[in-house]
Amino acid sequence: MLQDKIDIISKDIAINQKLLEDKSSESGCLIIKEANTWIEEAKNRPIPNMLFSEFWYENEVCILFSDTNLGKSILAVQIADSISKGIAIEGFKLVCKVQKVLYLDFELSDKQFENRCSENYQNHYYFSPNFLRAELDSDLEIPKGFNTLEEYLCSTLTNTIQKTEATVLIVDNLTYLSHENEKAKDALSLMKALKKLSKEKNISILVLSHSPKRDESKPISKNDLAGSKMLMNFCDSSFAIGSSSQEPSFRFIKQIKQRNTEHLYHSENVVVCSVDKETNFLEFQFVGFDSEKNHLKTYGSSDLEERDVQMELLISEGLSNTKIADRLGLSEGAIRKRIKKLGL
Repeated sequence: MLQDKIDIISKDIAINQKLLEDKSSESGCLIIKEANTWIEEAKNRPIPNMLFSEFWYENEVCILFSDTNLGKSILAVQIADSISKGIAIEGFKLVCKVQKVLYLDFELSDKQFENRCSENYQNHYYFSPNFLRAELDSDLEIPKGFNTLEEYLCSTLTNTIQKTEATVLIVDNLTYLSHENEKAKDALSLMKALKKLSKEKNISILVLSHSPKRDESKPISKNDLAGSKMLMNFCDSSFAIGSSSQEPSFRFIKQIKQRNTEHLYHSENVVVCSVDKETNFLEFQFVGFDSEKNHLKTYGSSDLEERDVQMELLISEGLSNTKIADRLGLSEGAIRKRIKKLGL
């Protein structure tokens, strides 16, 4: 009796599989398999690890965006350095082995890059040999058969990835490659190419992009990314950098989209950092966690000089940093940073 049931089940499975195979030519662009088959095949693939906390996982196409001059490239280089050495950035998580990183730098010249990674062009920062940086050839001419620069680049990236054996690709930045990336067709073609590259070569891709000028009194959202609708549809994850009203060097990092994790770094739990260059490496330094609203601009509030005067007065009264922060509506980290900067 039991054997008869097993034979029937086996026969049903065989029939279903045959039906799927027979209909494969009718499914067009769809790949159809039983749910259990998808799971069995997925078991053979490694679980994605964190490259930059829960913001970016292995084999994801991720977008990092912000307004200009907020430090996208600074953070991206820092992330690349972290992955290439297998050392987590302080305050963030790295759960993967050492990997080779290819950084496509369309923003800085080699001299500008050197300046960020040295002390007045002396005492240079040392990067791992696993960190590869690339610039576009200044004498580049787009070959026949390619309509745009991004088409030519995407067609050569496959060979480049294979040649360098890089498993992580960082593109700095999307705005340079697609000057009209607000248009859906440009965003669509570029993101589709990167998504395909990620899937075929099992590589992790971080794409940097600018956002149009935004109202800094409002929370950051996916609508702040240029060409947001199409770009967000074709990326696996996204996070953004915002400017803080508490301290000129402060930035906050906010999760915008995620697939491999829960939404951890939302409006009530952004990561606050300061952008500093204490020695020979310009970097984001972890400060703590805070609510985004505490870092948004509030029009009509006291300016920085008035805050400093109030801060000095409160310090002279013997108040702790925490109590001063409460009085001025700032974070304790901002008070600590300002006191250090003013030498109080």
